[in-house]
Amino acid sequence: MIFPFVWRILPGPAVVKVIELLVLLAAIVFVLFTWVFPWIAADILPPPDGTVDVSPSP
Repeated sequence: MIFPFVWRILPGPAVVKVIELLVLLAAIVFVLFTWVFPWIAADILPPPDGTVDVSPSP
């Protein structure tokens, strides 16, 4: 499993390891939302075909 491996290679006591894991998780989420998900949305997903009708309804 990956989590025990990561836990073993992180330096410091348990409290520091938890903080390091939270920072790593935040960095992973940042990279995903900044580069990976926009790339998937632009290159893989079909473009949205939504048009909005701005005429007032009766």
